[in-house]
Amino acid sequence: QVPLVESGGGLVQAGGSLRLSCVASGRTFSSYAMGWFRQAPGKEREFVAAISRSGGTTFYADSVKGRFTISRDNAKNTVYLQMNSLKPEDTAVYYCAAVRQLYGTRRSDDYDYWGQGTQVTVSS
Repeated sequence: QVPLVESGGGLVQAGGSLRLSCVASGRTFSSYAMGWFRQAPGKEREFVAAISRSGGTTFYADSVKGRFTISRDNAKNTVYLQMNSLKPEDTAVYYCAAVRQLYGTRRSDDYDYWGQGTQVTVSS
C-alpha cells in the first residue's frame, strides 16, 4: 500500500499559479513513478503529467505543456505539480497516482495507487 495525500488546491484567477503537493507514506516512494491526472465535472479523468522514479524523465499532456511542471523530492516522499498561467479550463479535481515501474504512463489504468484528489478552480 502507498497512501497518497494531495494538497495545495484552491481558487485562483486566470493567469495565476498554484503548486500541488502529493505526499506518500512508507519507505518505497522512490520505487514508484508518479503521475498527475485531473477530472472536470462531466468529463473523464485525463492525464496531466508523469515523472520517472529518479525524476530524470518527465512528460506532459499537450494542453499543459509549457505551463505545468512536475517534480519530485524522494527524500521527502513528495511529488509536486507547479501550475502557471492557469486557465478556466484547468478547473478540475487533481489526483496524484503511483505506479511501481521506472517510468510513468499516460494511462490511468496502469497506476496502482491514487490519492483522494484536490480541487483546483480557475476563475475567468
